[in-house]
Amino acid sequence: MDVSGRRLWVRAMILVAVSYVVIGIGFAALAKSDHMRLWRLAAWLASALVAAAHIGYEHYRLGSSPRPTALHAAGAVALGAFGLALAANVHWLFAGTYGQRAPLLALPVWPIITAVPAFLAALAVAAVLARLSRRASNPSGKS
Repeated sequence: MDVSGRRLWVRAMILVAVSYVVIGIGFAALAKSDHMRLWRLAAWLASALVAAAHIGYEHYRLGSSPRPTALHAAGAVALGAFGLALAANVHWLFAGTYGQRAPLLALPVWPIITAVPAFLAALAVAAVLARLSRRASNPSGKS
């Protein structure tokens, strides 16, 4: 992969990670209202749409195979989870929650526990997209 191709997937990964952080913080603020479940569901839906767009971009625009697509998607999820863990620590610092310990363990744990399932899900979706793309480019079924 050339340098410009590498820049594209790194930029996409960072943009998606920032999107996850904005979604997480923004919808959490909205969830303080009467319709908490609705806002949480909306956050999941928004995150799923961002993930789908990221996988589609990797597959169709960059032409990545399933494994790199899944790695990049999981990397974005891990970065986003780290950003949310960092935000949780900053919130703890300024919220004046005396008697509670800082959520420092979230910094390494959240990225791991979110990236692994994200990798598996993205790998499955990317593999299906790759199979469908091969089938579409070769409609006769012959290899």
